[in-house]
Amino acid sequence: MQFPDFDPIIFQIGPLAIRWYALAYVAGILLGWRYAVSLVKTPRLWGGRTPVANPEQIDDLILWVTLGIILGGRIGYILFYAPNLIWENPIEILQVWKGGMSFHGGLTGVILAVVFFARGNGMDIFRLGDLVAPAAPIGLFFGRIANFINGELWGRETAVPWGVTGFPGGGIHPRHPSQLYEAALEGLALFLILRLASHRLLWLQRRGAMSGLFLVGYAIFRLSLENVREPDAQMLPFLRSVVTMGMLLSLPMLLGGLWLLWRAFQDAADGTPSEQVEG
Repeated sequence: MQFPDFDPIIFQIGPLAIRWYALAYVAGILLGWRYAVSLVKTPRLWGGRTPVANPEQIDDLILWVTLGIILGGRIGYILFYAPNLIWENPIEILQVWKGGMSFHGGLTGVILAVVFFARGNGMDIFRLGDLVAPAAPIGLFFGRIANFINGELWGRETAVPWGVTGFPGGGIHPRHPSQLYEAALEGLALFLILRLASHRLLWLQRRGAMSGLFLVGYAIFRLSLENVREPDAQMLPFLRSVVTMGMLLSLPMLLGGLWLLWRAFQDAADGTPSEQVEG
């Protein structure tokens, strides 16, 4: 399959260019925001408790989360994947419209935003994280679609019938459309898993469980898909066939998520009242 000839710019008015990449982030943030609001407006999900935040507080939180995504994602990309830009072309660090955002950096930024917002508003950090987690795959889905449109983060060479040729810089051989795999798993599948947990299993009532499930789910999907993604160029040659930067960054997510899940169910088993355990 030939890579479609996408124009990364939707339309342009003078110097102002509207790009698919930016639109994907806007769509993910706006839809995630409205989804979080819908969760706090569904009383049965909270088991008679008052939700950790009201719609007005979520309106305030979205600004913090947006800053966390943008600043954390860009700083993480520079530190994890392109540190050479710091001394070779520092002005490119500001050119986020060209692509180059790290999920793990963005996640770190969002975690810090949640921590600071919760502390400033007297909220339980883990319960606020549980509200943000179910909305995160929405942004992941649109972000991975944007990666495909930009022709970046393509996969390894492959002989599968759906292999894509013509990725910019990807050579003449077919490659895995790993961006679409990630959109399907890290975005759509993870959203549905979290939806099942929140609406059927009522895990919003288990402090830390939704956050833990998100971390574990993403880490498992990312670790498995790293086998079809192109190895990171900055990794030492003898390590590229063994481990990738995505693997190294996802392992702490997996461990942290498992700890959160263990803690959520341990509290339930011990009969610990969640309201008495603050973040």
